[in-house]
Amino acid sequence: MRPVVPLVALALSAAPVLGACGVLSAIPVDADGTYDRARGGTLVVGVSEHPPWVDIDEESGRATGIEADLVTSFAEGIDAEVEWRPGPESVLATGIKDGQLDLVIGGLTTSAPWSSHMALTRPYASVPSAGGNEEKMVMGVRMGENELLVELERHLARAQGEVR
Repeated sequence: MRPVVPLVALALSAAPVLGACGVLSAIPVDADGTYDRARGGTLVVGVSEHPPWVDIDEESGRATGIEADLVTSFAEGIDAEVEWRPGPESVLATGIKDGQLDLVIGGLTTSAPWSSHMALTRPYASVPSAGGNEEKMVMGVRMGENELLVELERHLARAQGEVR
């Protein structure tokens, strides 16, 4: 049996070195750098009309509503412009899977059939469903874009008063 003490000592001595190199501070990361690209740039958001979560102005194509306001405030916090791309959920799911969208909103719930196309945020709100159960509201982020997902979830938690 090997002594455990040398392994623990090695791990403890490696942590400051890895931290100094930026390895530990770079977690989570985006596979395609979406968060870094959006910060100070453009956040491309697919929107499916689903009042009161998302309403789409026919003339301007601009989205309003509960989720649109949350995304707008998130974008403001990272100095990003929002490019709204309206469409049906099925088209948006394909668009985000293919990398054409960064985020999808439109009244998505944890039971949405699109979890193979996008990473769903943790639920940020619950609402009663028609059957008397609770629906948990989520947003969709490109698969592998973990930094964007984490930062969006932090924003949603702050907006709901869960954290400061």
